[in-house]
Amino acid sequence: MLPWAVLAFWVAVIALAGPLAGRLGDVQTNRAVDYLPASADSTQVAKIQGALPGGESTDLVLVYHRDGGLTAADRATAARQTTEVASAHTLSGTPRGVPSEDGTTLMYPVSSTGPGQDDDARTAFVDEVRDVAKGGGGLSVEVGGPGALAADSKEVYASLGGPLLYTTVAVVAVLLILIYRSPLLWLVPLVVAGAADALSMAVVYGLNRGFDVTVTGQSSAVMTILVFGAGTDYALLLVSRYREELTRVARPYDAMAAALRGCGPAVLASSGTVAAGLLCLLAADLTSSRGMGPVAAVGVLCALLAMTTLLPALLVLLGRRLFWPLVPGHGSTPERRRSLFSAMGGSAGRRPVAVLVCGGVLLGALALGVFRMPGGLKQEDSFTTEPDSIVAMGTLAASYPDRSTRPITVVTPTGRAVGTMAKARTTDGVAAVERGRSGGGWTELSVVATDPPESAGEQATVAALRRALDGSHVGGPSAQQLDLEAADARDLRTVVPLVLLSVLLILIALLRSLVAPLLLVAAVVAVWGAALGIGGLVFEPVLGLRGTDPGLPLLSFVFLVALGVDYGIFLMHRVREETLSGAGPTAAALAALRTTGGVIASAGLVLAATFAVLTNMPMVSLVEMGFVIAVGVLLDTFLVRTYLVTSASVALQRNLWWPGRLSREPAARPREPERAGVR
Repeated sequence: MLPWAVLAFWVAVIALAGPLAGRLGDVQTNRAVDYLPASADSTQVAKIQGALPGGESTDLVLVYHRDGGLTAADRATAARQTTEVASAHTLSGTPRGVPSEDGTTLMYPVSSTGPGQDDDARTAFVDEVRDVAKGGGGLSVEVGGPGALAADSKEVYASLGGPLLYTTVAVVAVLLILIYRSPLLWLVPLVVAGAADALSMAVVYGLNRGFDVTVTGQSSAVMTILVFGAGTDYALLLVSRYREELTRVARPYDAMAAALRGCGPAVLASSGTVAAGLLCLLAADLTSSRGMGPVAAVGVLCALLAMTTLLPALLVLLGRRLFWPLVPGHGSTPERRRSLFSAMGGSAGRRPVAVLVCGGVLLGALALGVFRMPGGLKQEDSFTTEPDSIVAMGTLAASYPDRSTRPITVVTPTGRAVGTMAKARTTDGVAAVERGRSGGGWTELSVVATDPPESAGEQATVAALRRALDGSHVGGPSAQQLDLEAADARDLRTVVPLVLLSVLLILIALLRSLVAPLLLVAAVVAVWGAALGIGGLVFEPVLGLRGTDPGLPLLSFVFLVALGVDYGIFLMHRVREETLSGAGPTAAALAALRTTGGVIASAGLVLAATFAVLTNMPMVSLVEMGFVIAVGVLLDTFLVRTYLVTSASVALQRNLWWPGRLSREPAARPREPERAGVR
């Protein structure tokens, strides 16, 4: 009756979670200012702007361009269309055209306070302007500016859900079919992962509504990847142990109970370690990174819950026939063949120090690729396919090389506005200053820099304004990018030690040793460095990516350390089990690799493939994260976990378990029959 009760429980859970899961997209926020800490200068600007008459402005730039030079008819078209926009919407002033020196381009800055604070209203405003601003006959018309970029970003993130889910499901399905070699078995873990995904989306929606947890398109995408990747890994471990128990136990129910007793503790420990590592992101200053922690942890925990309750129930109810054509019969003996991992373990066991040194040198050499990383990711380079707002940025950069086309926003106390304007005009790199709205004791200033947006010169101008304008706040898109980079750098210094410490303490408690946990942590840190180095060698020369997302080092570190330690627990747990059963240090390490290598390799392939799905997404930040984590998981699975950790275990002998009891020669105990807990 228990399996039926569990199944009924999950049916009720999905029925309740489904409507909430469908609303997760409604609470996502993807504007740069929403990622920033509340204390950031540019965040204060956005907050003050929201309190000014009309609320936070939506700033656009209408760009009219003809390669051979604009004609009189083109200018008349531009004037007519901008007048139509002004008559239909509440704008801050009358749009005025700014021609380029070469006569090919005319830009009209447009700022509206009509949409207020509603993201949907802002997007609708951008769409309405685009409906009016049309070209033709050789005249190109693009709508750019921060407002258009925000609308395009929102549209891109909204479009990720379906393709990301379908591609992930397809990739996992193909891999499961190849791993299980069964026409039916692969479908069960996939259905369970889908149920876990729906539950995780509902839970995250509840966290947003109840605790104001920030949800971004990036964190939602990563959560889905984790649910299917980590969930499938847990399914592989459980199904492998269940298949083994079916050869020894007659009833599927009893076989599943034995399987859960055998591999359940390792699965619980590994998933708990992953969740703890991810929750360290709560210490981040950056709002988006702080929200990523609980969102990703919810994905892992929902996957764990589904794979340890719903999956066992379905496997028991469907019985042995689910494994057809390779049905494990009661009393049968699995065919034993010399596996790849036996051969790998043999080579590591014969020359452990040589293997360890060569592997360490290889990882160190790969890590040097970090110095080939492209520079910081600019907004115009943040999409793999250019939307209209990015095309407009390119046109403006080419046509106005000697001035900024994206003003810096300054908010200053109204009583000091005149003095602030005077100081701003005399600041190096400032071309012009214009006064804007006032309200609530604050006045808005629009500062035009002499250098192009996001250039080193404009960044220096932002820094100079912040030094000179004491008591004022400097914001706008370029300032937001600077604040993002600064916050990411601070978070890297804060979160990385916290993750290392928390993971190390958990491993010490689990393995009852100090050396083995230090070995596992050192291994995953080496994997992270090598994966980032490979990214540096590939991003620009091969993938054509012109910048590196500032959050990549931190997020890739957290995921690779947490997920890498996950696999390390499976391997080291088996080494400890073999040692406790009386095996010598070398025999225990090689037996653990032989019995766990196959399923860990399968799990690693699935996890790497699911993260690799992100490399097909239209956002550069997702492409880079997916690539680095996928490469890191593969390095960890096929080099570090198999060769280096095994070689280190053999080389250290019983010192691996220092200062625990196993570091001393144990009393001889009869070996139990081999039970491949995670084979």
